[in-house]
Amino acid sequence: MGLLERCKELFNTSNLYEVLGINKEATEADIRRSYYKVSLKVHPDRAPDDQQATEKFQVLGKLYSVLSDQEQRAVYDEQGVVDEESDVLSKDRCWEEYWRLLFPKVTMQDILEFEKKYKGSDEEREDVIRLYVQHEGDLDSIMASALCCTQDDEPRLCSIIQAAIKSGDVEAFPAFCQESGKKKKARRKRVLSFILISCLCFVLQQKQQSREKNFNSFLSDLEAKYSKKVSKPPKGKKAKK
Repeated sequence: MGLLERCKELFNTSNLYEVLGINKEATEADIRRSYYKVSLKVHPDRAPDDQQATEKFQVLGKLYSVLSDQEQRAVYDEQGVVDEESDVLSKDRCWEEYWRLLFPKVTMQDILEFEKKYKGSDEEREDVIRLYVQHEGDLDSIMASALCCTQDDEPRLCSIIQAAIKSGDVEAFPAFCQESGKKKKARRKRVLSFILISCLCFVLQQKQQSREKNFNSFLSDLEAKYSKKVSKPPKGKKAKK
């Protein structure tokens, strides 16, 4: 599967600029900053419970490598395609190390601080409104794409969108304003299922570790019980001449 197809599958759009939340006229600095923002959401250290986080992070790395390369970006802008055989994409690269090279001073604490400042900011509001317009009010897609967002943030994001609709800043899309109770229930059910699966995986992992610990203890007991030190035979007395 090519880069564009993977973007469509993981981010609900095959448009590289839309994945980063920018437009075609974005500068190199805009692309770098947007890559940083979006990659924070799916960084393996930040989203350990997201089973697709690593894959999303890798795809974002490839996406950025395309848009940050002048020749690759020019081809994509003109033809809407990506050269999958280019050195940029064909290299066997560790994308987490690549990210660390771009942002060497970023720590887990930096990520948490960014999240704290981002939530409730004007920047978040602009991002949420952009996602609302991009996905034409589909809350499932908005929630999946919003930065630093969990299911607990849904009421807050809805309030941002409702305020924008009331002020006339955006159109009142039926997908948002007339969302059925069935769809809301299905979204909550998916979240609950994900939580249950995560808890189940944790319990199974703990049990497996417990079994291994008990088995190792059993082996140690057997070894202590049945192994004997081999004593050296006594030295014989030298014969008198």
